[in-house]
Amino acid sequence: MESNKDKIIIIRYSEIHLKGNNRGFFENALVTNIKRALEGFTFSLQKTSGRYLLSKYDHNREDEIAERVRCVFGVYSYSIGYAVKTDIDAIDEIANLLMEDISGTFRVNANRADKKFGLNSMQIAAEIGGRILSRNAKLSVNLHNPEHILYVDVRETGNTLVYSNVIRAVNGMPVGTSGKGVLLLSGGIDSPVACYLIAKRGMSIRALHFHSYPYTSQNARLKVLELAKILKRYTINLTVDIISVTEIQTEIHEKCNEDYMITLLRRFMMKIANIIADKEDCKAIITGESLGQVASQTIESITCTNEIAQVPVLRPLIAYDKDEIIEVAKRIKTFDTSILPYEDCCTVFLPKSPATKPKLWVVEREEQKLDCKGLIERALATLETVTI
Repeated sequence: MESNKDKIIIIRYSEIHLKGNNRGFFENALVTNIKRALEGFTFSLQKTSGRYLLSKYDHNREDEIAERVRCVFGVYSYSIGYAVKTDIDAIDEIANLLMEDISGTFRVNANRADKKFGLNSMQIAAEIGGRILSRNAKLSVNLHNPEHILYVDVRETGNTLVYSNVIRAVNGMPVGTSGKGVLLLSGGIDSPVACYLIAKRGMSIRALHFHSYPYTSQNARLKVLELAKILKRYTINLTVDIISVTEIQTEIHEKCNEDYMITLLRRFMMKIANIIADKEDCKAIITGESLGQVASQTIESITCTNEIAQVPVLRPLIAYDKDEIIEVAKRIKTFDTSILPYEDCCTVFLPKSPATKPKLWVVEREEQKLDCKGLIERALATLETVTI
């Protein structure tokens, strides 16, 4: 029967290695985020030689713990294995445990950081490999392209790490190391993917969702909150500000050239996002726009909305096509929720022929027909904040 006494999860990072004198800042952020991702679990986390060892956890919930670790930006890969006293027989005991039911080809990868240990790396690999072969007739050695690899990592601490898997994680930079941004989160496919990609570069996210109740249903609101729950796996913390733009859309529909409705609405969203960004000390606004995908995402439309942005507008998907966006959405498990048939505010009062090349002076002329300040104030009065 398998013993869990010394079982560990080995957590590795990659890009943080390049951070020079600032490396400690990124390492501390990574540790903080791992601990936040594992809130509710009991465990021990120890740093050793550019990696972290997670131990003393509930082995019955190992899969759940490992999945949470996998989703922490900054984690490059992880392995589930064992820490044993540096002794060739103790190492062999774990090697037998990991390899006894395996068939096919294998090799042993050994690394000896502890130069006081009597065998060098090649000798460790040969000794452990030979013992494995003597017990398991279903295995043969292939040094160049094996089906299975057993890793033996002799550390300076007097312990050796033994494992047989290396599982890729999400990589990226720890969330919180690149400032904070306001994400315009709709119920569609694109904006959740934009959230994932910008958080992967270390930005903390505060989401802003616009609704048009009663033209959009409560199901649309619940859909967005469900997307936010999925995204929290990656963003660690996530707050969603929910604001009604029903009155704004009604006024635009009644008083303005309908061809400019989408552009005008996007500008109102940007103005409100500016206010939220200033209030919450956010340094950027993030959208799910992809160049040329729809009428509001032509370069002319983007220019009209950028013109009133008071902070940088980041568009992680700007060069992605729809298939590429869907591929990421499926990978991060937002796709099935995003395609639920509940409309968002951008589908309300859609014009027959939306302007694809809006002129800024025309947009500004149309805005003069509206009480923009009053509309924004009343929209902000509907603000509801949900902490996920």
